[in-house]
Amino acid sequence: MPELPEVETVMRGLAAVLEGRTLVRAATHRAGMRWPFPEGLAQRLTGARVEGFRRRGKYMLMRLSGGDSALIHLGMSGRMVARPARANAPPPAHEHLLLETDDGQVVGFVDPRRFGSVDLVPTAAEDAHRLLAGMGPEPLEAGFTAAILSAALAGRRTPIKAALLDQRVVAGLGNIYVAEALFRAGLSPRRLAHTVAGARAARLVPAIRAVLEEAIAAGGSSLRDYVQADGELGHFQDRFQVYDRAGAPCPLCPGPPGCGGVSRIVQSGRSTFFCARTQR
Repeated sequence: MPELPEVETVMRGLAAVLEGRTLVRAATHRAGMRWPFPEGLAQRLTGARVEGFRRRGKYMLMRLSGGDSALIHLGMSGRMVARPARANAPPPAHEHLLLETDDGQVVGFVDPRRFGSVDLVPTAAEDAHRLLAGMGPEPLEAGFTAAILSAALAGRRTPIKAALLDQRVVAGLGNIYVAEALFRAGLSPRRLAHTVAGARAARLVPAIRAVLEEAIAAGGSSLRDYVQADGELGHFQDRFQVYDRAGAPCPLCPGPPGCGGVSRIVQSGRSTFFCARTQR
């Protein structure tokens, strides 16, 4: 599933194409995706001007004239790619929503597995939407501090990896970037969350921020379906230090016999990658 860096990258690409443009045509090619589209979605989008974008966690909000925002989630396999409009061109396979602008660009929402979603919400009440309400702080904003993280983790006896995947603790993190951030902070994914306070939290917060910023600069990570809004792949997967590198040498260890390399375990049904020597 696309995580914060992928969603941020797609949002920036969409903003470059759509912001300030009027949607002269919108069309749905099915009744919905993960959930049904809101009633009259195409009609409500047609004629609207795109005023701007905002990201909240793994969701994009496309703010429209008239006071509504389109709340978009890419799901597991969703992609939103811009292309020039062509008269009578058939839609690509698995394209469920089409947006056409007044300058001849088309953005299609393609999602073979249909775990993505689109909803409409009043812009003034975005954070009250059921998918956003209760979400934790944004890790790239100044309000995400070691003190805030320590407070969110207090009393939690789950592993720190599971706690960081909880969107109520911090918004937007997923399996890839939690693994990479814990490695940089030198914290074991098996460590109980409530013990990550003080100096440990002070290491973890900048590690999370640095990993996310570097991933955004690299256009995200392309492992399966993810592409940027211009169709290009992301490149952060070439910089993984532990994720999906089981058996590879640890970048921080001197090598055999001092280290067994990157290990893989399963936590809550998901793969976890870490160095048992450097992460405590």
